[in-house]
Amino acid sequence: MNHQEEVTVSCPYCGEFINVLIDCSDSSQEYIEDCQVCCRPITFLVQYDQNDHIEVITRHENE
Repeated sequence: MNHQEEVTVSCPYCGEFINVLIDCSDSSQEYIEDCQVCCRPITFLVQYDQNDHIEVITRHENE
């Protein structure tokens, strides 16, 4: 079973805070998911810092 963690992020388009589930089984990943509020595509970059804390960076799809 994959470990998932719920993370709150801000949409780079509308600025609303949304909750997303992150699959923690991969140490580094990048994917696109639509905003739950404005439906625009957000690019998610998921990585871990030196202390193994999850870090999620969001940006516009074409950046």
